[in-house]
Amino acid sequence: MLIFYYTVIYIFTFIFGACIGSFLNVCIYRLPKEESLTKSNSHCMTCGTPIKKRDLIPIISWCMLKGKCRACGAKISPRYTVVESLNAVGTLLIFLYFRVAYEPLRAVTASLLLSALIVVFFMDWDTQLISNYVVGFIGILGILQHIVCMIEPRYTTEVIAGESMTIYTDPTIIDRIIGMFCVSVPLLLIELLSKGRAMGRGDVYLMAAAGIFLGWKCTLIAFFIGLVTASIGGLILKAKNKSSVFAFGPFLSIGILTAALFGEKLIDLYLSTFPAGAFK
Repeated sequence: MLIFYYTVIYIFTFIFGACIGSFLNVCIYRLPKEESLTKSNSHCMTCGTPIKKRDLIPIISWCMLKGKCRACGAKISPRYTVVESLNAVGTLLIFLYFRVAYEPLRAVTASLLLSALIVVFFMDWDTQLISNYVVGFIGILGILQHIVCMIEPRYTTEVIAGESMTIYTDPTIIDRIIGMFCVSVPLLLIELLSKGRAMGRGDVYLMAAAGIFLGWKCTLIAFFIGLVTASIGGLILKAKNKSSVFAFGPFLSIGILTAALFGEKLIDLYLSTFPAGAFK
């Protein structure tokens, strides 16, 4: 019975994630154009025909239509179903990772963060713009995450001065405030000094919002991962497009999500590999 219960939960999680992914496609397309997310119906980008409800089933409809508009036969970008699939699979994996029966609220906030970062990734990739609405949403998630950490706290046991002590491991409110500024302020200085050529203001706001969610330690990890992936991605894009200009937001998004899920483990791995005493 318990296996059936969890199976139903995870199937529903996948379906719900796919439905949210469908809405993310709307956000990615309309936010840069400052269009309403709710007033106008979805339509074919080629012929303008409104898409019927039966053709709006996430993932399935695109596959059944073989990636073509039912009205005019024009090709529909596979990106739509890629976004839906990413959010569906990602949400499912996050719920599995947090063992939803033990840390359900952490699973919810992490999956919402994933959805927001998917919008940042593809929107910035397409337009080199990051929506302030999405950044604001991530900042609100950071505040909610602090509340969640008080409801579902994490502790670890360490031996200090020969005594076993239980230590609260989640970021404190001070950690989150420092996290808001520790990366965003240097990025802001780079953006101002370069007059926007080296860094966009959206990247600054993104890291500030992420800092509220992550705390300063994981924010530094997120930024480091973003730099490494951006360096690799930038080299690949330069070899392909012969241009050094590319969006930084997608790579920061990868770093933020990685730090949100594995930041604590990466810190523990670093400290176990390079203990503080090794540098004395």
